[in-house]
Amino acid sequence: MSGAEVETAVVGAGAAGLAAALALRRAGVEVVLVEASRRPGGVMQTEEIRGHRVERGPNTCLVRAPALAFLREQGFEKELVAASPARRLRFVFHEGRLEPVPMGPLAFIRSPLLTTRGKLRLLGEPWVKRGDAKTESAAEFIARRFGPEVAEKLLAPALTGIYAGDERELGAHAVLGFATELERTHGSVTRGVLARAVGRGAGARGLRGTFSAREGFGGLAARLAGVLGERLLVGARVAALDWDGGALRLEVAGGSSAVLRARAVVLALPAAEAAALLRPLAPAAAETAAKVSYAPVVSVSVSVRPEEVRDPIEGFGFLVPRTSGLKLLGCLFMSSLFPDRAPQGRALLTCLLGGVRWPEAVNEPDDVLVSRLGKDLEATLGLRGGFDLLALSRWPRAVAQPSRRHGELVA
Repeated sequence: MSGAEVETAVVGAGAAGLAAALALRRAGVEVVLVEASRRPGGVMQTEEIRGHRVERGPNTCLVRAPALAFLREQGFEKELVAASPARRLRFVFHEGRLEPVPMGPLAFIRSPLLTTRGKLRLLGEPWVKRGDAKTESAAEFIARRFGPEVAEKLLAPALTGIYAGDERELGAHAVLGFATELERTHGSVTRGVLARAVGRGAGARGLRGTFSAREGFGGLAARLAGVLGERLLVGARVAALDWDGGALRLEVAGGSSAVLRARAVVLALPAAEAAALLRPLAPAAAETAAKVSYAPVVSVSVSVRPEEVRDPIEGFGFLVPRTSGLKLLGCLFMSSLFPDRAPQGRALLTCLLGGVRWPEAVNEPDDVLVSRLGKDLEATLGLRGGFDLLALSRWPRAVAQPSRRHGELVA
């Protein structure tokens, strides 16, 4: 491979890198995908462990219109598996028990998650004056439009589950763009939702609901990578990137050092790695990329006996507010969502620790994490018989944290 020339090189074979390489290939572009690890997929890692299909990285996804179009073009749409209808049942740990997140008007009225005052404040959203969300945090935006109770008791746990972050630091425009846009265009989030519901129909749409892949996300990554054949180079880390005449020069370290020359390069890497490669070429862009912060997460997959918990293991899972005092961020009921995830008589749970709530978790010994998780599952689920540990995965930079300045940084 030393001295090889290609039209385009894509660096990083995670979801973004695989998609970029395959889209370029389909467009007739000569492309090589370079991956530092020994397998494609990045954080998409799936293992079969004692009869359980365990995801070490992401567990579920939404399928937006561009992703759906891409999978259809590549012939992989049938690899998607929809979560069971039980996904609509979601819980929040509240005052010592799991409370369902209200999904309808009657359930909302009965829910103890908000006080009567909080519910009335939420219902008053259409009459709240339009503001400017560009510099607001997610918490400030929701509190302004729907009231502080909604921000604390509903938004905060939801953003913990998605970003493992702090709603007081996450930018409203970055993480709640759909809501801030509705306020901008309709003056109210509620009025905007109603207007869109009435006018729904035209335009490209994705799939509704929550999805996984038949063989897990790791299996999907392997299938996608298989299309590239010899155009995928694994165990090949790009150590340096610089100009070389009229092309870009990639120094590749692996089994044997090599050099690639490419007319164009796509960096599909975490921000810090992208920044390191960009410094000789675009120092200002590198400095900006280096400012992107991440929340650390520890993903712990455990197997339990359903009869040994206080309430039935059904639905999507539950989230834990910061105010609970627990270390657990949330828990996904994977065997409730997708078939063939656990043997008969067992339930597969994916539990998340760390985040900005407990960033030191990624450096704690296994026994400390397992002990802490046991206590928190006893408090939330009423788990009596303990659990079987299947996998413990540490992600020091798991989820990027879009701040109030996210749009400015991207620009």
